[in-house]
Amino acid sequence: MTRTTVARTTADGPRPRIAVALFTSDLRVHDQPVLRAALRAADEVVPLFVLDDGVRRTGFTAPNRRAFLADCLTDLDAALRERGGRLVIRTGEVVDEVARLVAETGAVAVHVAGGVSGYAQAREERLRKALAGQRCELAVHDAVVTVVPPGAEVPSGAGRDHFAVFTPYHRRWEAAEPRTVLAAPRVVRVPEWVAGDPPPARDAVADTSPGLVRGGEKAARKRLSAWLADGISAYEDRHDDLPGDATSRLSPFLHFGALSPVETVHRARQKGDAGAEAFVRQLAWRDFHHQVLAARPAAAWDDYRDRHDRWRTNTKEIEAWKAGLTGYPVVDAAMRQLAHEGWMHNRGRLLVASFLTKTLYVDWRVGARHFLSLLVDGDLANNQLNWQWAAGTGTDTRPNRVLNPLAQAKRFDPHGDYVRRWVPELAALQGSAVHQPWRLEGADRAALDYPAPIVDLAEARTRFDSARG
Repeated sequence: MTRTTVARTTADGPRPRIAVALFTSDLRVHDQPVLRAALRAADEVVPLFVLDDGVRRTGFTAPNRRAFLADCLTDLDAALRERGGRLVIRTGEVVDEVARLVAETGAVAVHVAGGVSGYAQAREERLRKALAGQRCELAVHDAVVTVVPPGAEVPSGAGRDHFAVFTPYHRRWEAAEPRTVLAAPRVVRVPEWVAGDPPPARDAVADTSPGLVRGGEKAARKRLSAWLADGISAYEDRHDDLPGDATSRLSPFLHFGALSPVETVHRARQKGDAGAEAFVRQLAWRDFHHQVLAARPAAAWDDYRDRHDRWRTNTKEIEAWKAGLTGYPVVDAAMRQLAHEGWMHNRGRLLVASFLTKTLYVDWRVGARHFLSLLVDGDLANNQLNWQWAAGTGTDTRPNRVLNPLAQAKRFDPHGDYVRRWVPELAALQGSAVHQPWRLEGADRAALDYPAPIVDLAEARTRFDSARG
């Protein structure tokens, strides 16, 4: 699409001060420090989002996330228009597009949320250098994507740049006071002559998961309110309940910043019960992974702790795992949920990651890439470091633990309802047969269109223990 920029005129008065609010993973107007700071600093603000060519080249623009992003941008544009503004969308390299906009507008400052990935850190440095040459300030705001900034309000001490173990981090995190929640602005004045493209359309994205949820801040706030009213109080007791699906499902909205993690913590703590406390702990885990990646960007793809693994590469087993055809029903159910929804229950994530990395003894990066190809909430900090935790190459203090899929199924899907929901071949089975269909005999087994287990659990455990020593 061709854009045209209409030249400004300043004949009617002094030139207004203009600031740029560069949106990244903070696609909201409520509790939005970047936007509020830009509004305080200038007479007019350009709310900018760049469809980043750099991100596209890294392979992180999976269809599910592109579709969800389209929803978020459409919703953000609508929220800004309700306040007299609009979202300016441009396509290209972020630094180039921001510099071009600053040159067009004479903006005095660019405001952006701090990021933790190597890509985000490099982008910030490039922005700083480019804007310095244009005499434009770069203001980086913390506690936008996370509850507390990595390393700032939760220092690790002893000269260390981050916490490597969650429990001591959580104690410091709990003691840190989250910043005050900011109200949404009433008015956003955007220069009329600044041109941009319309938000991308969700329907234009092909190959999305059929059960993919709708994105956007409006949907996020509605879901949060419903969760706080009816769900969070039971979270401590039911968060591992696979068929009960008793988690918040807020992770996609938090990933895209359609929901503020700071506001989420404040509102959850108002409940004051054990369920809310357990839920807030999960948000602390999210911050924990962000502070690890901020200090160790290479951990996105390199072992955080090298276990000298000699990973197996069995293409047939890997493809069976991806397709949900391992012969272990609870593993297959979780993988099929991922394919259908672009999302997976947290207990399922732990289970299938352990199965791939320890039972099949396949490199965690294989699983991490597959998850990133489908997960709507997939990001480097949480996806990669959770995979490393499961593989025992990350921050787990028990790196050789192995989750037995049969024991997990018995504990977290005792009646087989989760399996029957996602593995229709087994829908007619009851009792232990739904988790161990290979024990059926004769015609009953022959009638099942379901594979035998691709690996023996006892043999796999012996192989892993021997490999890890």
